[in-house]
Amino acid sequence: MTTLEKILRPELMEIPPYNTGLGLNEVRSRYGITVVAKLSSNENPTGPAPQVLKRLSRASSELHLYPSSEAQLLRKSLAQRLDVSEKQIIFGNGSEELISIICRSAVNPGDQVVTLFPSFPLHEDYTKLMGGSVERLAINENLQIDLAKLMERAAQPAKLLIFANPMNPSGSWLNPEQLGQLFEAKHPETLLVLDEAYHEYAVHGDYASGLDLTKLIKGHWIVLRTFSKSWGLAGLRIGFGVCSSTELRQALDRTRTPFNVNHLAQIAAEAALDYEDYMLHSVQQTILQRKHLAKELRSRGYQVGESIGNFLFVNIDRSSVKFAEDLLKLGTIVKPWLQPSYDSFLRVSIGTPAENEKFLADLAQVESS
Repeated sequence: MTTLEKILRPELMEIPPYNTGLGLNEVRSRYGITVVAKLSSNENPTGPAPQVLKRLSRASSELHLYPSSEAQLLRKSLAQRLDVSEKQIIFGNGSEELISIICRSAVNPGDQVVTLFPSFPLHEDYTKLMGGSVERLAINENLQIDLAKLMERAAQPAKLLIFANPMNPSGSWLNPEQLGQLFEAKHPETLLVLDEAYHEYAVHGDYASGLDLTKLIKGHWIVLRTFSKSWGLAGLRIGFGVCSSTELRQALDRTRTPFNVNHLAQIAAEAALDYEDYMLHSVQQTILQRKHLAKELRSRGYQVGESIGNFLFVNIDRSSVKFAEDLLKLGTIVKPWLQPSYDSFLRVSIGTPAENEKFLADLAQVESS
């Protein structure tokens, strides 16, 4: 055992590096391409409302000061918008950080954490980092959630039950009736973490937020949201959670670093809330493009999961890593899924009409090569 191995937590080396993929400039530089369609990170290709950018341009005068530790102005706006107590809300450097905070606060070595599978990798990685054990509940062959299996397991105690609704990467979801049944079945000693990163896209389908059904949840819960997706602020990193009680939020605050959300992110998020119509319009355009892309892919014989997110899960029946690399050489960035049993799948984010058409054209070229 090397000196470094003696210093580091043994769990750390068991966690694979997160697949962030390549950025626009990296692809342009590596392959000498000028036109690139970035469809790998579930971002909003239209970005935030122009008024948000204007407000940011006026915010530089306070950059020498620490940001509000409590994000007080944004906290007040969100509490009013969601009809919850300000004391229930916790902020993070993206909802990703909040998943880390929850796991570091709650998971002990040997604790059981239950998640749907395939999953957002960080639901599993932060659990493993703390020495917890992950139990996966796989979706069925139609890429839908197995509700009976989920309810049976939820009725048994676990430290955490954590999953995204709609799911990332499959796009599948629990409808309002199913979600209510799950909440009533959940063991009261299990902390439920419901990741609603794609909430704004999902509300236009047969979907309900956990915040609409909280009276049915036994025990403690946290609902996570983010400004990275529909609101177009992925580059500023800001997310939030609504906790079942002030006591839970205060406990998580002991793990959160004091100034974890920067000044510009707070200003941008608060400004974005004032221009919801802009966000809703971009969401509607994404939904139209998602339906179009899914139809085109199915017409070519691909299995495509039903999705109410801003992405599609596509089975290409071959190594997704090589296929994604071939697309990359043509200037289309998609995400090959690496988790076991799903390594023939691509997750394809919904881009602009031009980006989506480029993906379809590049896909045809790779198919014929």
